[in-house]
Amino acid sequence: MVHLWVRAEQRPAEQRVGVTPEGVRAMLEAGFRVTVEDSADRAIPISAYQATGCDIAAAGDWQEAPDDVIVFGLKELDPDGPDLRHRHIMFGHAYKGQADGPALLRRFRNGGGALYDLEYLTEPSGRRVAAFGYWAGFAGAAVGMKVWAAQQAGPTPGPERIGVYPGRDALVAELQSELDQALCSGSSQPDMIVVGALGRVGSGACDLAAALGLKVTKWDMAETAHGGPFPEILNHTLFVNCILATPDVPVFVPKTAPDGPRKLTVIADVSCDPSSPYNPIPIYNESSTFDAPVTRVAQGPQPLDVTAIDNLPSMLPVESSRDYAAQLLPSLLTLNRMDSGVWARARQVFDTHVAQV
Repeated sequence: MVHLWVRAEQRPAEQRVGVTPEGVRAMLEAGFRVTVEDSADRAIPISAYQATGCDIAAAGDWQEAPDDVIVFGLKELDPDGPDLRHRHIMFGHAYKGQADGPALLRRFRNGGGALYDLEYLTEPSGRRVAAFGYWAGFAGAAVGMKVWAAQQAGPTPGPERIGVYPGRDALVAELQSELDQALCSGSSQPDMIVVGALGRVGSGACDLAAALGLKVTKWDMAETAHGGPFPEILNHTLFVNCILATPDVPVFVPKTAPDGPRKLTVIADVSCDPSSPYNPIPIYNESSTFDAPVTRVAQGPQPLDVTAIDNLPSMLPVESSRDYAAQLLPSLLTLNRMDSGVWARARQVFDTHVAQV
């Protein structure tokens, strides 16, 4: 019997989970064994998992689980932990030259375990079977609006931090209140341009704009095919970038933009890849966080602020968990056939990279 062990997340304040109680129930009915660790942070309470009849364990007990257990989490493990003897499903961040990647792969090699990276669970076409993109776009545009609202309130960049919300409606209601307050104080109605609007991430950003009644310009490959930079972007209040940095992506906003004429005051870079040599927004060089969400790149009466947070879906942990889990569940239900399909493709990627360590 295949045994899936859902671990408590080790990353501070991470409330998301990759399988819901409904998914656990479906796996039990399909003949899998499931253990879920208790967690003080998880947005979905442990009582909802207990009601499915699955096994419950204390946080961190996966380290003592039998070797044949498949350990499932979302975010990275403690980098100072032991060698890894289990098969792990998670976002490993180990294949693209990340600083901690080689050490993680060595832990798997030394322990005899294997990584099935969630980013590399793909269809034969290469499309990922599950992604948090929609809620990353929704949350990224929301943070951009909060940065704009802070600009209307005073000269200090803000907000001071970004919180976690119980749901989409609570976030939209707060943003609507901030927007109304700014407009009542004499600010002009902001508008938004979304680049990558036809993708998962871009559709989330556009839906946030629609929820607030904002005018939004939707760009995708057709509008950027002739190469940048694009002065049209500078003629919007808020720019939301939903395109990953790759060699064929043009520069959207040039280094000279902060010092030139523009309407633009906020950039929300959902793709968040400032260290890439192909960064299409080369006016900032470090990511933002929930505790420090803003980088000001131009001062004065027409400021320019950048926000670029790499775990945006954590802002809406319930919706993002349910959406992602629904996408992933069909693949989890094939864990008894890990020698084929998405699992075999992910294992091949792991084997290739661990051999290079």
